[in-house]
Amino acid sequence: MSKKIKPNLSLLQIINMSMGFMGIQMAFGLQNGNASRILANLGADVHQLSWFWLVAPFTGLIVQPIIGHLGDNTWSPLGRRKPYFLIGAVLCAIGLMLLPNAASVTHIIAANVLLLAVIFLAMMDASINVAMEPFRALVGDMLPKHQGTIGFSVQTILIGIGAVLGSYMPDWLTKLGVSNVAPQGFVADNVIYSFYIGAGFLLLTILYTIITTKEYSPQEFAEFEDGKQMVEEHSKFSDIFKDFANIPAQMKRLGAVQFFSWFALFTMWVFTTSALATHHFGLSPEDTHSEAFNKAGDLTGKLFGYYNLWAIPFAFLLTPIAKVIGKKQTHALALLCGGLGLISMYFIKDVAYLKVSMVGLGFAWASILAMPYAMLIDSIPMRKMGVYMGIFNFFIVIPQIINGIFGGPIVSNIFGKMAIDYVVVGGVCMIIGAIITMLFIKSESNETPKEVEEEIQQVHF
Repeated sequence: MSKKIKPNLSLLQIINMSMGFMGIQMAFGLQNGNASRILANLGADVHQLSWFWLVAPFTGLIVQPIIGHLGDNTWSPLGRRKPYFLIGAVLCAIGLMLLPNAASVTHIIAANVLLLAVIFLAMMDASINVAMEPFRALVGDMLPKHQGTIGFSVQTILIGIGAVLGSYMPDWLTKLGVSNVAPQGFVADNVIYSFYIGAGFLLLTILYTIITTKEYSPQEFAEFEDGKQMVEEHSKFSDIFKDFANIPAQMKRLGAVQFFSWFALFTMWVFTTSALATHHFGLSPEDTHSEAFNKAGDLTGKLFGYYNLWAIPFAFLLTPIAKVIGKKQTHALALLCGGLGLISMYFIKDVAYLKVSMVGLGFAWASILAMPYAMLIDSIPMRKMGVYMGIFNFFIVIPQIINGIFGGPIVSNIFGKMAIDYVVVGGVCMIIGAIITMLFIKSESNETPKEVEEEIQQVHF
């Protein structure tokens, strides 16, 4: 059997197949901007926050390789990856509706409110991972390799739009008259209704991708792979460990970069609300129920919205910048800007100017979501795309687990509960990631400037 070449996809086709990612990231944006606030409203202390957030990386560590392995080796009438989109979206939507209502549910089933909130958070995270992992693999499945950068860049743009919607939603609802203050032990209505809207949006965008995108059949994949069977006849879960032992060298090097990048991001997501409340609003670390604390929570959502908003134009620029200076140089520059952005939050006292810090973080976020995968995709065999994307997620979740275990005690015992100091540590970590990128990541030796130019030109409507 002669090997066929995957056809180029139009920009509209690439958008269609990634549209569900926008809904997932709206859910993710709601979680990132409000989970610490919700847990604090329900009684969690600042030193406990990173421990509660551990459910996110632990579920990703377990779920993503399994879903990748299953997606690589099973097909259904709905497709190869799409069944997991749908299952994850439905379960995540349920979690979105339950998490901010943990206090109300507690009164019904007589459970510990924080324990119940963590269970709902874990349900959301596991479901997000079930839905999210196949989208990365789908780019590798559907696109020829020279379209990889533009495929991940389009995902980044849609991720940015979804995250902006999720980050801003509570503040928008507050401006429409929905209360952002709740009795002690409960969550404000603007957050609750935002999560309801996010659940509906998630389901709609996932259904859009399922309806508009047709995956290749096993026979078509075999033609692209020169007759090689895409499904392993005796595949089993233990093969994941074998695949992990055989990960490409480029993945290991990129994994080190990912470690420091995601350590910094986790620091920002968990501790920004507390950092703003204490460093910028002058509140005590124990003040988690006042109107001022909830304003800090609203501001966190807005700032996260800003960096996601900035990520959108930067995502458009990634491919042209990479054409001029190279992929690894582009990623290193982005991480440097992100690290400086986090550090600058310490020195900017007027909250009105904190949005300036988010410009660099927007550049970093756009690159983190696209460039490591674009640099990785050439070294992954097509039939292992899902499981290797899941394994690559280890380098994202392990730094979050380490940070989650030690971050809270560090903030409490070393920084005197002043979380802004730990946010600065996150900025330093992102700069270390930039240095590692420049020193240890190999340049894309197989990609000539002409091929990068063709990648831009071959994306059409």
